[in-house]
Amino acid sequence: MSYEKVSQASEIIVGTKQTVKALKNGLVSLLVVADDADHKVTSKVIQTANEMDVPVTRVDSMRKLGKSCGIEVGAAAVAIIK
Repeated sequence: MSYEKVSQASEIIVGTKQTVKALKNGLVSLLVVADDADHKVTSKVIQTANEMDVPVTRVDSMRKLGKSCGIEVGAAAVAIIK
């Protein structure tokens, strides 16, 4: 379900650093985080999403998340832009 949301979104941001910046700027409507990503990598972006009251959805695979973004590598976090 969330993979479909990512692939159908008109605008996304891939990667934790850019996602944290977008969250702080109030641009994100939904955060999608891969469960198999390193917790050290995803903890800051999840914490920021919680602080900004942005819903967080989890998916099982970084590889599938990256593929749904149209990239060849795995993605730990993806922000769907409002």
